[in-house]
Amino acid sequence: MTAYANFPGSRPRRLRTTPTMRRMVAETRLDPANLILPAFVREGIDAPVAVSAMPGVHQHTLDTLRKAAVEAVEAGVSGIMLFGVPEDGKKDARGTAGTDPDGILQVALRAVREEVGDDLIVMSDLCLDEFTDHGHCGVLTADGRVDNDATLERYAEMAQVQADAGAHVVGPSGMMDGQVGVIRDALDQTGHEDVSILAYTVKYSSAFYGPFREAVGSSLTGDRKTYQQDPANARESLRELALDLAEGADMVMVKPAGPYLDILAKVAESTDVPVAAYQISGEYAMIEAAAEKGWIDRDKAILESLTGIRRAGAQMILTYWATEAARWLGHGRG
Repeated sequence: MTAYANFPGSRPRRLRTTPTMRRMVAETRLDPANLILPAFVREGIDAPVAVSAMPGVHQHTLDTLRKAAVEAVEAGVSGIMLFGVPEDGKKDARGTAGTDPDGILQVALRAVREEVGDDLIVMSDLCLDEFTDHGHCGVLTADGRVDNDATLERYAEMAQVQADAGAHVVGPSGMMDGQVGVIRDALDQTGHEDVSILAYTVKYSSAFYGPFREAVGSSLTGDRKTYQQDPANARESLRELALDLAEGADMVMVKPAGPYLDILAKVAESTDVPVAAYQISGEYAMIEAAAEKGWIDRDKAILESLTGIRRAGAQMILTYWATEAARWLGHGRG
């Protein structure tokens, strides 16, 4: 035993002695209000279809989507981000089902707004990839490249029909240069000044998207490396941030979340608008798979992963566990 009566002079463990003490001094708070539920709605089905790579996640019918929205409200979740899955026969080179007022995503937006009104922030994915027969996020040139500026014209159309259908927020995710400015102009010129833009400011070309492509029935062959960001790069994220803010983004997002917490922290430190992060399908699948094997404690791992994203600076987290985690947090398990 040391001869120094006051050694050690500082004992951080005093603030870890009980659950109540730890909760009182916690630096990071995770709340149901921080959570947004991504949800898939599929055309032409009469019962939910399980996504095999994402246990517990389904492609919804309109009726089960309505139910999921109500459950999210009851759990205290703040928002729902909708992704439409059209019938294969309705896909074409320009993704016209994405701008059809009666397309599956617009129908779903109207259904959810009718069900929950303003009790849940209803968000829509603004991208062509679910609706194109080639699976890319934009219009292709004759030689197969994504035509940035032609795609922006399509995004402007999408913004209008999604806003008309009731979206509170549109989320342009295609990573086209200038997309936020074009969408802002389109919304303002059609009387939708109050519709917000959640910009997918930082979106990396990631291996962790794999399960998502099953969830949206993607037709993609090849990759999206010419428009999504290179995982090796960090500084360009701040350039993308500056451009999106200058073009009128109301909120910004980093995607994926877990592998890019350093980028999330940089973005959060560099802006005064709300910052979101998307805990994507591969992040979800890894925890679910490891838990199924008995290698980790599922519930604790979920909350730890969400807390890490919140600690890095995200005020909003898109996660497929949103409703489940919100219920836990509402009962003091956070």
